[in-house]
Amino acid sequence: MKPAAKTRKSSAAISAEAAELLPERELRGIVGTVLRLAKSTGAEETEVHVDEVADALTRFANNAIHQNVAEHGLTVSIRTVAGGRTARATTNRVDEDSLRAAIEASLSLAHSQPKDPRLPPMPGKQRYRAVNRFIKPTAALSAEDRAVAVRRACDLAVKKGQVAAGIYSNGQSQSALGNSRGLFATYRETHSEFSITVQEGPAASWAKANSADVRAFDPQKLAARASEKAHLAVNTRELPPGRYTVILEPAAVLDLVGFLFYDFAATALQDKRSCLNDRMSKQLFGQNITISDDVYHPLQQGAPFDGEGLPRQRVQLVDRGIPKNLVYSRAAAKAAHKQPTGHGFALPNEYGEAPMNLVFVGGDSSIDKMVASTDRGLLVTRLWYIREVDPYEKVMTGMTRDGLFLVENGRVTGAVRNFRFNQSIIEMLNNVELLGPAVRATGEEAFEMVVPAMKVHNFHFSEVTKF
Repeated sequence: MKPAAKTRKSSAAISAEAAELLPERELRGIVGTVLRLAKSTGAEETEVHVDEVADALTRFANNAIHQNVAEHGLTVSIRTVAGGRTARATTNRVDEDSLRAAIEASLSLAHSQPKDPRLPPMPGKQRYRAVNRFIKPTAALSAEDRAVAVRRACDLAVKKGQVAAGIYSNGQSQSALGNSRGLFATYRETHSEFSITVQEGPAASWAKANSADVRAFDPQKLAARASEKAHLAVNTRELPPGRYTVILEPAAVLDLVGFLFYDFAATALQDKRSCLNDRMSKQLFGQNITISDDVYHPLQQGAPFDGEGLPRQRVQLVDRGIPKNLVYSRAAAKAAHKQPTGHGFALPNEYGEAPMNLVFVGGDSSIDKMVASTDRGLLVTRLWYIREVDPYEKVMTGMTRDGLFLVENGRVTGAVRNFRFNQSIIEMLNNVELLGPAVRATGEEAFEMVVPAMKVHNFHFSEVTKF
């Protein structure tokens, strides 16, 4: 096996312009070099994570591009085990001297840690289900391609007398995980994102999309949606706080239900930090709420293995409103006499595990149908500045933003001044009247998930905001 020093000297040697990821043989070379060097150090077990990212981004404001950046970096994270103790050290250089120094730093840190009686031995070889999320058109998207799309979006804003700002980005990443027990896993993917805020006078609206496949969304359509909403929001009226029927667009749903993900971790229940404590296998949400964690869903992204190298399993978390299952790291599974589900974070960590690929089952009601079915309510574009008030009842507070609209007699009649809300997610998921098709949603407060739009009654707005 070739020493890693003969493949790349450091991340600085990788050109940000030549965005080609290392071939798998070079990733294996880096992992192999670390494992070879670690044999002579006294480490009982060694684990290596290699992560490489090549990203590019075009930023625009005031209807013009003002920044174009690209970066390409590689990191090597090394965990060693000695005497029931473990620690991790990271470097961005892959010559043998740097890798040896990282191994020694990891061992030194491990010796300073207390023994962990729950520390499991590293897993051996595993078998993984194949996923393909490396999309060539996404990787090939150039700065010129992004600039053309941004120009079209800004031209639309200029035509409408508006001002546009946002970002358009694309990139590719890969990871490799190997250990001294023979485990080796690799994964690579592409990613792309377009986000735009359009302002007209004091009013603004927003649209955003994210996908492994840049062809899955149309920046021009996103710009048109934000432009239309910004124009509609120019003249707002103020309504009193209270409980309203709301139609939550997918981004608004995501940024609320995203706060549920860690509650399904076995470690969170064991530590009494989950809203599901004493509620498992009981009717907690409405019967139209079914949730799974599924990294293999076609709209998801992410590796088919967890931070420990175990294959990720699809886990049904909620079945028709009843919490059925949790996710388990190896340590949590052993403590609960369960099987691990492949949701552990890289060790050492204080969190244990969590489902990172939540998928809600949707329905067949479009947002237009939800509006048409509503006598009086509010259409919510998105939420922001969300914070947890009551962890057990999952009461969240935050504000509406970038487009809050009044619905009367089955149609949108105008814009409304923004509200602050105080709302239990548990209560909200008991009050869902209609569900839209599940889509890959992206917001600003939670990581991407597959969620539907929701029509919800009795959503609690506590006060009118000052903007």
